[in-house]
Amino acid sequence: MFYFVRHGKTDYSERNTGIYQGFGAELAPLSEEGIKQIKKTAKDKRLKGADIIISSPYTRALQTAAILSRKLDVKIAVETDLHEWVADKSYSWIDDETADRHYDEFAAGEGRYPEGEDRPWEDAQTIKQRVLAVLKKYAGYKKVIVVGHGMMIQATTGCAHPDNGQIVEFRLDE
Repeated sequence: MFYFVRHGKTDYSERNTGIYQGFGAELAPLSEEGIKQIKKTAKDKRLKGADIIISSPYTRALQTAAILSRKLDVKIAVETDLHEWVADKSYSWIDDETADRHYDEFAAGEGRYPEGEDRPWEDAQTIKQRVLAVLKKYAGYKKVIVVGHGMMIQATTGCAHPDNGQIVEFRLDE
C-alpha cells in the first residue's frame, strides 16, 4: 500500500530574491504552518509501521519527509521522478507568466492536451507514468509513504487536488 502525503505549506516569502529565483524557487522551505501540518500528519495511524519514505527532491517535500522520518523512525529515499509537474517539458526555466498560462491550459483541459495537439507542458498521463515507474520499484514493500506534490498526487491517484499534509491511499493494482 502506498500513502501519498502532500508536502506542507511552503514559505515563498523570498521568491524571486537571492537563491530563490528561477528554479531556485523550488528550494523554498516549509513555512511554520507547513511544519505544524506535517507534525500533525505524522500522528495519523495509517502511517505507523511504514517500511520506507520515498520523496520528491524538492526542498518542501524533503523537509516534509524529514519530519515524517524523525517522527515515525523510517528511512528516506529520494526519487527524482517524484518531482512536481513541469510547465516546460524541455526542463527550461520559463517566466512566471508563461508558467501560469501553461498551468491554466493544463487545468482547463484537465491535464490533457487538446485533441491532436501537443503542448510544451507535461500532461497528466506523463506524470502518472513516471510516478508509477517509481512506485513499481517499491512494490515489494508492505507500506510506503510517498512525499510529493499536489498535481503529482492528483494525476497518479485520480483524487481531487490534496491539501497540504493530506494523505491519499493508493494501490498499484488500481
